[in-house]
Amino acid sequence: MEALAALGLGPAEANLYRTLVGLGGTTVDDLTHRCQLSNAEVEESLVGLERMGLVAQSAATPGRWVAAPPGIALRALLNDRRHELDQAELVAARLAEAHRTDAAGSVHDLVEVVVGAGAVGQRFHQLQLGAVEEVCVLVTDNPTAVTASENQAEDIAAARGVRYRVVLERDVLEQTSQTELVAVIRRDEEVRISDRVPTKLVIADRRTAMVPLDADSPEPAALVIHSTGLVQSLLSLFDFVWREAWPLNFVSPESDELVETAPGPDETDLQVLSLLIAGASDVLVARQLDVGLRTVQRRVRSLMDATGANSRIQLGWAAHEKGWLRRP
Repeated sequence: MEALAALGLGPAEANLYRTLVGLGGTTVDDLTHRCQLSNAEVEESLVGLERMGLVAQSAATPGRWVAAPPGIALRALLNDRRHELDQAELVAARLAEAHRTDAAGSVHDLVEVVVGAGAVGQRFHQLQLGAVEEVCVLVTDNPTAVTASENQAEDIAAARGVRYRVVLERDVLEQTSQTELVAVIRRDEEVRISDRVPTKLVIADRRTAMVPLDADSPEPAALVIHSTGLVQSLLSLFDFVWREAWPLNFVSPESDELVETAPGPDETDLQVLSLLIAGASDVLVARQLDVGLRTVQRRVRSLMDATGANSRIQLGWAAHEKGWLRRP
């Protein structure tokens, strides 16, 4: 997306302005040639840029257009847009407060029914994009409206600094590609694995929750809950599942908290251990880490030899005691 679009410039206008800034000034015919636009398109775009104070006709040379200094002209536009966004934020806050006040007087408004894959997916995205601090998610092995690869709102919200806490049902690992899993971990999301997750659930900023209405229905439907009491109950459910789940995160061998009496594991060893303790099979570990099955088995054998473990259960305890993998 063209960065200047955020200031209200269309593609042609942004192209023309960039060209004029580089040249200092030129004619319509020259701009038509350089930007590969028609004379009408150039003239229309120049009128729009002139209205925004970004270009002006030269007083000394008729027919010549010059660019206004970007440091002044663009900053003025930026300040105007910031003011508009501030005003919009105030209006949004007032509308939200009015909605909460109205909802408090009507039990029916505390719970919203959303029907259809499109509507459910849209509200799922809205909850994430509207979050400011935290999004809590329970994920089962049968996504109905939005898959992990389609959840672009998660990337946007995480990039803004929104904290994500996600509990995946173990079978979800079978459906999650290695690329998707690595992308989640690199976003610094907190991910845990549980044998069974009781229900799909999304909670945004501990104020709004979304749960499926009927898992067996042929058409996806969900409840969006605004009631403080109901949301707090669902948050308690999430916290219980979160505490019981195993963290899918990797401790770096260079960490100061790592205690070693022998050469420690490398990053791949830690990933193998983390996935195994989360319940993944050797085959699934190999697929997630994009390595051969024999590589996984060889690394497990090497770790067992290094810790003196006679079984994988003992290996898990040894890894925990050495600080290689810790439950927060």
